[in-house]
Amino acid sequence: MIELIDADYQHYQSEILSIRETVFVREQHVPVELEVDELAPLSRHLLLFVNGQPVGTGRLTPAGHIGRLAVLKPFRNKGHGRHLMKQLEQIAIETGLFSVKLAAQTQAIQFYEQLGYLAYGDHFIDAGITHRMMQKRLAGH
Repeated sequence: MIELIDADYQHYQSEILSIRETVFVREQHVPVELEVDELAPLSRHLLLFVNGQPVGTGRLTPAGHIGRLAVLKPFRNKGHGRHLMKQLEQIAIETGLFSVKLAAQTQAIQFYEQLGYLAYGDHFIDAGITHRMMQKRLAGH
């Protein structure tokens, strides 16, 4: 069974950070101190469960920046990332945003392009990983 919830950060912080630590810190060697920032308590967080196990997360900041999208390795390439993104976009629409942006790791650009995102600007390094900014105009706006 798959369940996607709008997760209160204070209540689900340990589950959210556990997924992000596994994906970003352990797999991608992002410094652990970069995983929590001042936007965490202000953002809307999603948490994806498969058979009761938290396996994916993502967030939307008040400024319309989607980030911290992470799915545990055994659950990738099954549509979970797409599911998270579509729900984050829906939240953005419901909050009155006309577009969303994100900083895509270069190996994920194709994933975001398939969802309708367009890359812009130069490549840049964040946490030792090459990224490129991407943006999407939301439906209905």
